Amino acid sequence: MKFKAGIIGYGKMGKTRHDAMNELNCASVIAISEPYPEEAIEGIPNVSQEEIIQHPEIDAVIVCTPNFLNKDLTVRSLNASKHVFCEKPPAFTAKDVEEIREAEVKSGKKLMYGFNHRHHDSVIRMKELIDSGTYGKVLWLRGRYGKSVTEDYFNQWRSKKELAGGGILLDQGIHMLDLFLHLSGDFDVVKAEISNLYWHMDVEDNAFVILKDSKTGKVASLHSTMTQWRHLFSLEIFLEKGYMVLNGIVTSTMAYGEEVLSIARNRSTAPAATWKDEVLTKYISNNSWRYEMEHFFSAIEKDTPVTIGNSNDALKLMTIIDEIYKQKDF
Repeated sequence: MKFKAGIIGYGKMGKTRHDAMNELNCASVIAISEPYPEEAIEGIPNVSQEEIIQHPEIDAVIVCTPNFLNKDLTVRSLNASKHVFCEKPPAFTAKDVEEIREAEVKSGKKLMYGFNHRHHDSVIRMKELIDSGTYGKVLWLRGRYGKSVTEDYFNQWRSKKELAGGGILLDQGIHMLDLFLHLSGDFDVVKAEISNLYWHMDVEDNAFVILKDSKTGKVASLHSTMTQWRHLFSLEIFLEKGYMVLNGIVTSTMAYGEEVLSIARNRSTAPAATWKDEVLTKYISNNSWRYEMEHFFSAIEKDTPVTIGNSNDALKLMTIIDEIYKQKDF
């Protein structure tokens, strides 16, 4: 079955989602909404947001807009009996997500969020190994996700709290927090330091976060930053019987370097594990966009639950982010 879709927001992400749907041949995009004067974009009618939401032929709405529009467009689309795929963040607060979930339940439609890092082949492999129990339980996790921005960032919507909802935490750190939850389970203790020491905007340029699961003692630490002056992605997971370290992540620009997963067994007696003990796997392709669209439209076609990036995942994530922002002191 080939569905009909409408895309609201046809910037980089809107085009990326469109390309993935074309590649899979899972949906035909019959309308786009982008605030350009052109009546058509790439031969597809450019209409208002409301026209897409109320379009009688559209089965699914793909929301790829600035953050402040995500909640409203999602709720309106669900209320119009459309399936919805929305980019992150799902909203600004956990309370917002609860309201979205109410609309989702009433509609009976599928809702999925674009946490594409879950769909990288390296992360899929990590998840498989953790769930298998081969390396025992997760003891701790450490994530670093940083980039450099230039002064034109001041002119972007991402620098304005009323449009973005937050700074680097909602832009990048949210992906790493989502991976913590996805790969290791829940946390109930949140401690954070949030700062804007360099850019002095009304959104943060650095976030230092410590999470703990009080039942198991598992701890995770995150540093999300836009004052690193170089792009970096690093996720380390240490378990009872070994470790997994993912350095770099494949993007269209390759700004974060090669995506390399290192896996090794632990050794607690001398000589400790060395680099030679590691099994390295290099991932050269980013299949996440295709995997996401495949999961979303498969859930619609087969009427099965969205299991990766659903609204419950979003609620857990935004509950943690709420707690982090409560500790902001600027």
